[in-house]
Amino acid sequence: MNELMAWRNRVLAAAGLLLASCSVGPDFHRPAPPPNDTYYTPEKETAPDTGPAAAAVPPTKLAPEASAPLPKQALQVGADLPAQWWRLFKSPALDEALKLSLANSPTLAQATAALAQAQEEVRVAQAAFLPRLNADAGVQRNGNSEPGPQSQSTVYTMGLSASYAVDVFGGTRRAVEQQRSLAEMQGYQLDAAWLTLTGNVVNESLTIASTRLQIATTEELITSDRKNLDLTEREFELGAAARTDVLTAESQLAVDLTTLPSLHQQLGAARDALAVLVGKSPADWSAPDFDIKDFTLPPEVPVSIPSRLVRQRPDVLASESQLHSTSAAIGVAVAQEFPALNLTGTLSRQALTGAGLFHQFDSLWGAGGTLAAPLFQGGALRAQVRAARDAFTAQAASYQSTVLEALGQVADDMRALGNDADRLKVSQHALAISSESLILQQISYTAGKTTVLQLIDAERTFAQAKLTFVTAQIQQFEDTADLLVALGGGWWNDKVAANAMPPVQP
Repeated sequence: MNELMAWRNRVLAAAGLLLASCSVGPDFHRPAPPPNDTYYTPEKETAPDTGPAAAAVPPTKLAPEASAPLPKQALQVGADLPAQWWRLFKSPALDEALKLSLANSPTLAQATAALAQAQEEVRVAQAAFLPRLNADAGVQRNGNSEPGPQSQSTVYTMGLSASYAVDVFGGTRRAVEQQRSLAEMQGYQLDAAWLTLTGNVVNESLTIASTRLQIATTEELITSDRKNLDLTEREFELGAAARTDVLTAESQLAVDLTTLPSLHQQLGAARDALAVLVGKSPADWSAPDFDIKDFTLPPEVPVSIPSRLVRQRPDVLASESQLHSTSAAIGVAVAQEFPALNLTGTLSRQALTGAGLFHQFDSLWGAGGTLAAPLFQGGALRAQVRAARDAFTAQAASYQSTVLEALGQVADDMRALGNDADRLKVSQHALAISSESLILQQISYTAGKTTVLQLIDAERTFAQAKLTFVTAQIQQFEDTADLLVALGGGWWNDKVAANAMPPVQP
């Protein structure tokens, strides 16, 4: 009885929907963007106290890094990102590496093929809007148990058959909507691959420049360590130094020598990774010798507001398209509960010989329609609808998580840039102090007032301070690149990336 009542309700609802000419299931609405204009609440922070400037020695005599003005960087909130965002670093070698990677990347080729496949699936779904027409031909041998020449006969047939599924309740429309959303998702995944590729190329290029500089600075430290060890051994032979001093010098040299192989390994790995990113094997392509001096820190970094970020980040847009597809899947499941109307028609010829199909034949035709309605499916149809709604709820939570992760990533990168500026300022001050100390030690050693060990120790302190300063510089470059990638990289302003998802024609 309950099943009959439910069936009656479905029929009444079907009639109402037919009159209204609408599709069953929910209509998708884009999630509202974040209402905030900022990414995080700034904390009350005080600028680091670097102490008085190193003025005992004229600044012109200090190391160039210690006296050079620090680059200033500002965030342009609300500004749009350029298409080729890596050009903000003004490195021709980096531009060339990006050009090769975008042209030869197998990852982009894979994503492009996946997009083309998804677009063909849309066309497959759209074909359900049109009637199906088939050509039929056949031959059949008939007989009976009575003897005689008329006991057997052969019938030849040839004709056309057509069928059309009327999309009364919009199940087909929802299926096409679902496939279009999946194709959109593949398009955004292609854009995400483009963004990831460009970001990785920039990071590996900066890693090469950073590691080469660290190797050069470490070799300066090792040179100082060798001088220190030689002089300590001489002092020991003259009885002016203890054996422990020699062991300490040897230990320091060993520690610095230990870091050198790992740096060379890091450099080689970065070169190989960059070769793979440009679509080459490490044996066929050698990465350029990037130098940090060839990079320019962007003085202004465009930062999109959160409401625009969710309309620009390809991973967020891909998650939104997937949410749209799960919404359409609800309509597909609901449509299964309602009757299906199919129209059919046939037109054929029938003859006793093959040649008779063109001269002596009987014409046959037929037309009709079928209405198939589910009466009892053991609760499977309702379970399918509930499952589709549960999938939509799960994807909605996934979309929200993706948005929150995007906002958090941008907030972290913005905080990092602020901390980088403070770290760079402090490390430059430490470099200025060590540079001044080295100059004073050189003057004192020339006057015979200090020992050579003190001079070598000042050289080593200066080299370590220089390494710290260089590391802070490179960190600022890397965090700037990470922020630009977190903001979406401006792919929507790139003709190649923005056209990765051409509209699918019905």
